[in-house]
Amino acid sequence: MLTPENTVIAFIGTGVMGKSMAGHLLEGGYSLVVYNRTKEKAADLLAKGAKWANTPKEAAQNAHVIFTMVGYPYDVEEIYFGENGIINCARRDSFLIDMTTSTPSLAVRIYEEAAKKGIFAIDAPVSGGDVGAKEAKLAIMAGGDKDAFEAVKPIFEKLGTNIVYQGKAGSGQHTKMCNQIAIASNMMGVCEAIIYAEKAGLNPENVLKSISTGAAGSWSLSNLAPRILNGNFEPGFYIKHFIKDMKIALEEAEKMGMDAPGLALAKSLYDQLDEKGEGNSGTQALYKYWKD
Repeated sequence: MLTPENTVIAFIGTGVMGKSMAGHLLEGGYSLVVYNRTKEKAADLLAKGAKWANTPKEAAQNAHVIFTMVGYPYDVEEIYFGENGIINCARRDSFLIDMTTSTPSLAVRIYEEAAKKGIFAIDAPVSGGDVGAKEAKLAIMAGGDKDAFEAVKPIFEKLGTNIVYQGKAGSGQHTKMCNQIAIASNMMGVCEAIIYAEKAGLNPENVLKSISTGAAGSWSLSNLAPRILNGNFEPGFYIKHFIKDMKIALEEAEKMGMDAPGLALAKSLYDQLDEKGEGNSGTQALYKYWKD
């Protein structure tokens, strides 16, 4: 059984969300080793007792559970299969948990290669943004072996409140694609509603009071619309990463013979923002498509 007393956790990727998630594991009493390309982003964790590793390999080699939370599928591939890839150095019977939103096919590949070495791999992307990460209220979507999921579920419970086993390897990533598809069209609706309210001469804050608790209610409407009204376009989730997710979802939909016109439209709008230099802004910056 993986308890705080007998479990060393490695956390690779301490960015906007990873930093808060790793912090919850520290607070839960686990021994924590961290790696990030920019050491300064791990400074708070190190001050609280986490140990620093100079490479992903160094972070992983003595850990019982290894979390990865990085930017793109090519980052995941490098960390797992590169010259110093963690699959080649992780201890037998350890757990590899990739929480990056990545491709289902890569999740399956990690699972299969890890299994050859007696290592358990779980794809477990999350939803909830920076707020969910800070409050340990993330939704966690897991794919892999059910027994492996059950073994690490107590650790997941330090990070989120909606933790669902979705099925075989790759299922977590497919579920995250469903999540991103729903968000994509929803963000267009949120931004259009605010623009409409402004053009109609309404007070947008009062409009939100009326519509956020009714049938139009959504996480984005409650959490991101107020940021828009405050002129806050800092990233809870980067536009550049959302574009990456939408691209994956569109490719997966095409493989299944599915047309996704809403998703395609949302990506085209975000692509235009990215071309204007908004890639490092939060997804709520879609509002600027109408305002700029």
